[in-house]
Parts: sequence; C-alpha cells; structure tokens
Amino acid sequence: MQDIQRVTADEARDVLSQLVALLQDAVHDGASIGFTQPLSADVAERYWQDVFREMGQVSRILLTTRRDGVIVGSVQLGLCTRPNGLHRAEVQKLFVHTRWRRQGIARSLMAAIEQEAHATRRSLLYLDTEPHKPAAAMYEQMGWTQVGEIPGYACSPDGRLHGTVIFYRTI
Repeated sequence: MQDIQRVTADEARDVLSQLVALLQDAVHDGASIGFTQPLSADVAERYWQDVFREMGQVSRILLTTRRDGVIVGSVQLGLCTRPNGLHRAEVQKLFVHTRWRRQGIARSLMAAIEQEAHATRRSLLYLDTEPHKPAAAMYEQMGWTQVGEIPGYACSPDGRLHGTVIFYRTI
C-alpha cells in the first residue's frame, strides 16, 4: 500500500533534507525537471523554499510518498489563481527515487494528485514531459491526451536540448 500524503509547508520544511536528496537523485539520473548537473544542495534548497512559499499562498500542493519513513517520491500541483483559470492546474515535478522505480509509485502519485485536483474543483489538468521517456508512455496509458511536441524546449541535466510533449486530462 502506498503511503501518500498531502504535506503542508511546515511539514515539508521538516523534511527538507529528504526533499533535497530526492530532487538531487532525479537530476543525477537525468530527469529533465528544470535543473542541470551537478545539482548542489544549495540550489535544491532554494527551489524547495520557493515551493514552500507557494504552498503557503495556496497556489501549490505537494504530495509525498514514503517507504520506511523516508520520502521516495513526490508530485506537485500548481493551481492557477487567475479568475479565468480557476478550473485548471498543472501537474509538476513527478519523481520517484531511482531505488524505488518500476513499482507503481508514480502511477499512485498521479492518481492521488488527480484526486487533489478534483477536491480543489479543478477539472482540467496539464503537464509536460520529455518525449520518448517512460513517463510519456505512462501518461498515455493513464488516459492523458498528448497535444503536441515543442522541439528544443529545455536542456537536459547534461546540457543537451530536447523537446517536450504537452498532455492534458479532464477530470
């Protein structure tokens, strides 16, 4: 059974070192999630502090999952706060520690974040991911619709440009 929980900014601050380690593991493994290698602890901490600030402003939701009390995966939901977009949210930064992959954790996190979105009255979700990676196939298998691909969108952690594919889902 998955131990997935929505955490508050204060709870997240208490496990900052675990979140930093999780982020560093993902970037070290090549995940294109906004950072380049090597990812220092200082840069990772600043990132998480920004997330905590948005959580405090009720514009970001963070879910984590644990094994033996240690965070092994997380996903975020960026809530649109503009009056014309209160029905939508962006799924962001889904990652699972390399030691815990291929066990259904990412799928469980996605299902849980969709439930959070529904609870906040969001009916349209969107996300982007690197094409031809396992995550893209997972999203399609979970019923997400691919809109298209933007070439040369971001740098991989190793500095090479790659495209991104955009997905959406109505709930």
